[in-house]
Amino acid sequence: MKRLALLLSLFGLSFSAMTAAKTPPVKTESIVLGGGCFWCTDAAYKLLSGVTRVTCGYAGGTERNPTYEDICAHTTGHAEVVKVEFDPKVVMLGAVIDYFWSIHNPTQVGGQGHDMGPQYRSIILYADAAQKAAAEKSRAEAAKVFRDPITTEIVPLAVFWPAEEYHQDYFAKNPDAGYCQFVIAPKVKKLKDHLSAGK
Repeated sequence: MKRLALLLSLFGLSFSAMTAAKTPPVKTESIVLGGGCFWCTDAAYKLLSGVTRVTCGYAGGTERNPTYEDICAHTTGHAEVVKVEFDPKVVMLGAVIDYFWSIHNPTQVGGQGHDMGPQYRSIILYADAAQKAAAEKSRAEAAKVFRDPITTEIVPLAVFWPAEEYHQDYFAKNPDAGYCQFVIAPKVKKLKDHLSAGK
């Protein structure tokens, strides 16, 4: 072992770097979901075990390279969404979608809470037939729980457009902002309590 370490050092390498290089990277999957303001959805999914990355963005519309101002003008058809990347060895696709129903009101029409407008609609954008089937199955099960009809769209994903950098990880970066304190923080606390109780 010492001889190997010495040989590696001659080439500017370390044993730990070599062994780390042999570790295969985690193969993640992703799905795009919209459940109101993407700041809330982003914060909610970062609580779920197995989620490796969440990116805020826009999808479901027709305009290329949309900006936040475009979305707010209601001219693009896009919704505020998040791309949820997850390790399927830790959390399955079905569980990622099932969690979706608990983090917003999928029966509301025209927005989410006090955030009104088509960009805040409930939407699942599937990348393939397996995701479509999983979404439809999950929606059917969720429909048994809600008193009102679920309005969530399940549509094919064309393009996911990442949002501007200042939208990424917004809650963590701006915990003292009014919207974060009065809207996101209570939701995050409720979800944390719910997830803890389920363990």
